[in-house]
Amino acid sequence: MAGRARVAGVGMVPFKKPGASDGYQEMGEAAIRAALEDAGLPYSAVQQVYAGYVYGDSTCGQAVAYRAGTTGVPIVNVNNNCSTGSTALFLARQAVEAGVVECALAVGFEEMRPGALGSSFADRANPMVRHLEAMTGLQEYSASAPVAAQFFGGAGQEYADKYGARPETFAKISVKARRHAANNPLALFRDPVTVDQVLASPHLYGPITRLQSCPPTCGAAAAVIVSPEFARKHGLEAPVEIVAQAMTTDTSATFEAKSMMQVVGYDMSKEAAREVYEKAGIGPSEVQVAELHDCFTANELLLYEALGFTPEATAEKFINDEDNTYGGKIVTNPSGGLLSKGHPLGATGLAQCAELVWQLRGQADRRQVDDVRFALQHNIGLGGAAVVTLYGRA
Repeated sequence: MAGRARVAGVGMVPFKKPGASDGYQEMGEAAIRAALEDAGLPYSAVQQVYAGYVYGDSTCGQAVAYRAGTTGVPIVNVNNNCSTGSTALFLARQAVEAGVVECALAVGFEEMRPGALGSSFADRANPMVRHLEAMTGLQEYSASAPVAAQFFGGAGQEYADKYGARPETFAKISVKARRHAANNPLALFRDPVTVDQVLASPHLYGPITRLQSCPPTCGAAAAVIVSPEFARKHGLEAPVEIVAQAMTTDTSATFEAKSMMQVVGYDMSKEAAREVYEKAGIGPSEVQVAELHDCFTANELLLYEALGFTPEATAEKFINDEDNTYGGKIVTNPSGGLLSKGHPLGATGLAQCAELVWQLRGQADRRQVDDVRFALQHNIGLGGAAVVTLYGRA
């Protein structure tokens, strides 16, 4: 084992609405070059590349990486739904930590279309058929609501029915996201909103309204992962290390527990977090800042408990006490999160990585959280995979 992997450099491009961005090749190249410049390394130093995207033809990773250099190194294309970017990071970290390579590049990019997410292939079995069957066995299917909103809206409704969480509580998460995003020039939606505005926006499903769902966006982000020995040899500062990381997938409980919270990955996320805390030898109370997968406000609320930020059944109090923002217990999504920054599927996990690296370096400008020692990242994809990553100062 080569020891804990270091994040030598990160980069991302501003996220934009579909049709307003550059193509995936240009965005991916820009993110790679930004990460390499941040690391102080040439592309020729990279020994493996893991390229994440969901909506694209085979070998898009090569098409992107070749624009930075054609050096003959392995390039692996990664698709793991909304957790694609963090899956690429997981593979790059694993290769470096195991001593297979000393320097790996993870890049994620997405050129999306307007509108709700959908399947690209109508002529074959949907890979999420078991999740869809579990969902429709638990709640009424809506022909007018986006399927993703039905998954997470149903989970939010289950939580509300179980613990009495009010619609205003879910809406406060969107208000917080916009307030944080106002300080992030890379975020898509930076204008403030009120609870009343969030609740008055078009209803989607359960407690979820339009302003409580993340927008489809285009973008790219990248990270250069190196071994401590490589950093020393090349005179790199690389002050941020990946302290622990875990990936989990569905268990039988997802489909058998008769719970929408389970269907959208509550236990999957909880187990990944448990593994990370155990590996790191710390608890959630020692984390100062987190970037978590707030594709819908309902998911962020569930994750407060799944990740151990607050005990079961107390997420509403956690929100009302403002323990999820500056001055509270754990600043969640200082970037604005998916709700405000946007969600280009392949790039999201690596954009989360970039934000937390900047936080640990003290480079987050007006978003900076005081005295960050540990930062937690959570990224999930239905179908399914959850990746939780803990970063710390090397």
